[in-house]
Amino acid sequence: MKIVNEALLNELTEQAKTSPRLRMNYNFHEEMDAPIHRLLNAIEPDSYVRPHRHQHPDKEEIFLVLRGKAVFFLFDEEGNITGQLLLDPLNGCYGAEIKPGIWHTLLILEKGTVIYEVKEGPFAPLSPENFAPWSPAPEQTEEARNYMEYLAGQVNTQS
Repeated sequence: MKIVNEALLNELTEQAKTSPRLRMNYNFHEEMDAPIHRLLNAIEPDSYVRPHRHQHPDKEEIFLVLRGKAVFFLFDEEGNITGQLLLDPLNGCYGAEIKPGIWHTLLILEKGTVIYEVKEGPFAPLSPENFAPWSPAPEQTEEARNYMEYLAGQVNTQS
């Protein structure tokens, strides 16, 4: 049995804080070619999750916030925000399921945020066509930081 408890969330959060990307996964699936991937993802506020989609291969994703707070954004093909959801378990909004081909990202609002994710396997790195062409690449650090500030300014705390 694999247990999700405070000690595991704390350990993963500490690892995320020292990771260059400010995030750290803990996989429950034992092999990367497993048909279903289940993982914890500890993500700190300054981590840039580039807008992306899962198309070719099509994959659905489910996000459940176990601790912390994040905003989930949806976009159209031009990069306009078409929806957002404040994920905050203390206020009763725990997660979302995303269909394949939908542009999306997460903006982390609180330190110590940990998300439980379920997505279809097997693992396939995102191909360039699955990264939003209207968003900065992670190595464009200044542009990425500016983009995250833009998104933060769009947050509707009532969503």
